[in-house]
Amino acid sequence: METTHDTNSEFAAMTAMCKDIFVKKLSDYGTSWRIMRPSSLTDQIYIKARRIRSIEEKGEESAKINEGIEPEFIGIVNYCAIALIQLKVGSGDYISKEKAVELYDESISESTALMLNKNHDYDEAWRHMRVSSFTDIILQKLLRTREIESHGGKTIISEGVDANYMDMINYALFALIKLHYED
Repeated sequence: METTHDTNSEFAAMTAMCKDIFVKKLSDYGTSWRIMRPSSLTDQIYIKARRIRSIEEKGEESAKINEGIEPEFIGIVNYCAIALIQLKVGSGDYISKEKAVELYDESISESTALMLNKNHDYDEAWRHMRVSSFTDIILQKLLRTREIESHGGKTIISEGVDANYMDMINYALFALIKLHYED
Protein backbone atom coordinates (compact mmCIF):
# COMPACT_ATOMS: atom_id res chain seq x y z
CA MET A 1 0.00 0.00 0.00
CA GLU A 2 1.48 3.34 -1.05
CA THR A 3 1.73 6.12 1.52
CA THR A 4 0.19 9.45 0.64
CA HIS A 5 2.58 12.36 0.98
CA ASP A 6 1.90 16.05 1.28
CA THR A 7 4.88 17.73 -0.32
CA ASN A 8 3.86 21.23 0.78
CA SER A 9 3.60 20.35 4.48
CA GLU A 10 6.73 18.16 4.40
CA PHE A 11 8.65 20.92 2.62
CA ALA A 12 7.40 23.48 5.17
CA ALA A 13 8.46 21.25 8.06
CA MET A 14 11.98 20.79 6.66
CA THR A 15 12.39 24.49 5.85
CA ALA A 16 11.24 25.32 9.39
CA MET A 17 13.86 22.90 10.77
CA CYS A 18 16.58 24.55 8.65
CA LYS A 19 15.45 28.04 9.64
CA ASP A 20 15.53 27.08 13.31
CA ILE A 21 19.20 26.08 12.93
CA PHE A 22 19.92 29.28 10.95
CA VAL A 23 18.36 31.47 13.66
CA LYS A 24 20.19 29.65 16.48
CA LYS A 25 23.52 30.00 14.68
CA LEU A 26 22.69 33.64 13.99
CA SER A 27 22.25 34.06 17.73
CA ASP A 28 25.61 32.38 18.42
CA TYR A 29 27.69 33.93 15.62
CA GLY A 30 25.75 36.98 14.46
CA THR A 31 26.09 37.77 10.78
CA SER A 32 29.79 36.87 10.60
CA TRP A 33 29.00 35.08 7.31
CA ARG A 34 28.50 38.50 5.71
CA ILE A 35 32.25 38.64 5.05
CA MET A 36 32.06 35.61 2.74
CA ARG A 37 31.92 36.01 -1.02
CA PRO A 38 29.52 33.74 -2.93
CA SER A 39 32.48 31.77 -4.30
CA SER A 40 33.63 30.99 -0.74
CA LEU A 41 30.11 29.89 0.10
CA THR A 42 30.11 27.65 -2.98
CA ASP A 43 33.27 26.01 -1.63
CA GLN A 44 31.70 25.60 1.83
CA ILE A 45 28.66 23.92 0.27
CA TYR A 46 31.00 21.71 -1.77
CA ILE A 47 32.71 20.52 1.43
CA LYS A 48 29.35 19.56 2.92
CA ALA A 49 28.23 17.71 -0.22
CA ARG A 50 31.57 15.85 -0.45
CA ARG A 51 31.21 14.77 3.20
CA ILE A 52 27.71 13.45 2.47
CA ARG A 53 29.03 11.50 -0.51
CA SER A 54 31.92 10.13 1.52
CA ILE A 55 29.53 8.91 4.22
CA GLU A 56 27.21 7.43 1.59
CA GLU A 57 30.09 5.54 0.01
CA LYS A 58 31.89 4.42 3.20
CA GLY A 59 28.88 4.03 5.48
CA GLU A 60 27.89 6.10 8.49
CA GLU A 61 29.73 3.76 10.87
CA SER A 62 33.04 4.74 9.25
CA ALA A 63 32.53 8.47 9.86
CA LYS A 64 34.96 9.96 12.38
CA ILE A 65 32.44 12.68 13.30
CA ASN A 66 29.24 11.04 14.46
CA GLU A 67 26.70 13.47 13.00
CA GLY A 68 25.37 11.68 9.93
CA ILE A 69 24.27 13.32 6.72
CA GLU A 70 21.19 15.21 7.92
CA PRO A 71 23.14 18.13 9.46
CA GLU A 72 25.11 18.41 6.22
CA PHE A 73 21.93 18.69 4.11
CA ILE A 74 20.66 21.34 6.56
CA GLY A 75 23.99 23.13 6.15
CA ILE A 76 23.62 23.02 2.36
CA VAL A 77 20.15 24.60 2.59
CA ASN A 78 21.38 27.32 4.92
CA TYR A 79 24.62 28.10 3.09
CA CYS A 80 22.73 28.29 -0.22
CA ALA A 81 20.25 30.72 1.35
CA ILE A 82 23.20 32.77 2.64
CA ALA A 83 24.77 32.71 -0.83
CA LEU A 84 21.52 34.01 -2.32
CA ILE A 85 21.52 36.79 0.28
CA GLN A 86 25.10 37.65 -0.59
CA LEU A 87 24.24 37.77 -4.30
CA LYS A 88 21.36 40.10 -3.52
CA VAL A 89 23.01 42.55 -1.10
CA GLY A 90 26.72 41.97 -1.60
CA SER A 91 29.21 40.74 0.97
CA GLY A 92 30.72 42.66 3.81
CA ASP A 93 28.13 45.27 4.77
CA TYR A 94 26.50 44.97 8.18
CA ILE A 95 22.90 43.86 8.37
CA SER A 96 20.87 43.30 11.51
CA LYS A 97 19.88 39.82 12.61
CA GLU A 98 16.27 40.75 11.84
CA LYS A 99 17.20 41.78 8.29
CA ALA A 100 19.21 38.56 7.91
CA VAL A 101 16.16 36.49 8.87
CA GLU A 102 13.97 38.52 6.49
CA LEU A 103 16.42 37.93 3.62
CA TYR A 104 16.71 34.25 4.56
CA ASP A 105 12.93 33.92 4.39
CA GLU A 106 12.90 35.60 0.96
CA SER A 107 15.56 33.21 -0.35
CA ILE A 108 13.71 30.15 0.93
CA SER A 109 10.40 31.50 -0.38
CA GLU A 110 11.82 32.05 -3.87
CA SER A 111 13.33 28.56 -3.84
CA THR A 112 10.04 27.05 -2.66
CA ALA A 113 8.14 28.79 -5.46
CA LEU A 114 10.61 27.31 -7.96
CA MET A 115 10.17 23.86 -6.40
CA LEU A 116 6.37 24.07 -6.57
CA ASN A 117 6.47 24.95 -10.27
CA LYS A 118 9.00 22.26 -11.15
CA ASN A 119 7.31 19.70 -8.91
CA HIS A 120 4.03 20.31 -10.73
CA ASP A 121 5.66 19.86 -14.12
CA TYR A 122 7.70 16.79 -13.09
CA ASP A 123 4.82 15.20 -11.12
CA GLU A 124 6.88 14.52 -7.99
CA ALA A 125 9.46 12.44 -9.83
CA TRP A 126 11.91 13.21 -7.01
CA ARG A 127 9.99 10.84 -4.74
CA HIS A 128 11.33 7.94 -6.84
CA MET A 129 14.93 9.05 -6.54
CA ARG A 130 17.57 7.92 -4.08
CA VAL A 131 19.08 10.32 -1.55
CA SER A 132 22.48 9.53 -3.08
CA SER A 133 21.20 10.87 -6.42
CA PHE A 134 20.34 14.17 -4.73
CA THR A 135 23.91 14.28 -3.43
CA ASP A 136 25.30 13.72 -6.93
CA ILE A 137 23.02 16.37 -8.44
CA ILE A 138 24.04 18.86 -5.76
CA LEU A 139 27.71 18.13 -6.51
CA GLN A 140 27.03 18.61 -10.23
CA LYS A 141 25.27 21.94 -9.54
CA LEU A 142 28.27 22.98 -7.44
CA LEU A 143 30.67 22.21 -10.27
CA ARG A 144 28.44 24.19 -12.64
CA THR A 145 28.35 27.07 -10.18
CA ARG A 146 32.13 27.05 -9.81
CA GLU A 147 32.48 27.10 -13.61
CA ILE A 148 30.08 30.04 -13.92
CA GLU A 149 31.95 31.84 -11.12
CA SER A 150 35.22 31.31 -13.01
CA HIS A 151 33.58 33.14 -15.94
CA GLY A 152 32.75 36.12 -13.74
CA GLY A 153 29.15 34.97 -13.36
CA LYS A 154 28.43 35.21 -17.09
CA THR A 155 26.59 32.51 -19.02
CA ILE A 156 25.72 32.19 -22.69
CA ILE A 157 22.61 30.05 -22.48
CA SER A 158 22.45 28.60 -18.97
CA GLU A 159 20.83 29.77 -15.77
CA GLY A 160 23.02 31.75 -13.41
CA VAL A 161 24.46 30.89 -10.03
CA ASP A 162 21.29 32.00 -8.23
CA ALA A 163 19.21 29.33 -9.99
CA ASN A 164 21.82 26.71 -9.08
CA TYR A 165 21.72 27.73 -5.40
CA MET A 166 17.92 27.51 -5.45
CA ASP A 167 18.05 24.06 -7.05
CA MET A 168 20.55 22.92 -4.42
CA ILE A 169 18.24 24.16 -1.65
CA ASN A 170 15.40 22.16 -3.14
CA TYR A 171 17.40 18.97 -3.68
CA ALA A 172 18.75 19.16 -0.12
CA LEU A 173 15.20 19.64 1.17
CA PHE A 174 14.00 16.67 -0.90
CA ALA A 175 16.77 14.60 0.71
CA LEU A 176 15.70 15.74 4.17
CA ILE A 177 12.08 14.85 3.40
CA LYS A 178 13.11 11.37 2.26
CA LEU A 179 15.27 10.92 5.38
CA HIS A 180 12.43 12.04 7.66
CA TYR A 181 9.28 10.70 6.05
CA GLU A 182 10.21 7.70 3.93
CA ASP A 183 11.85 4.37 4.59
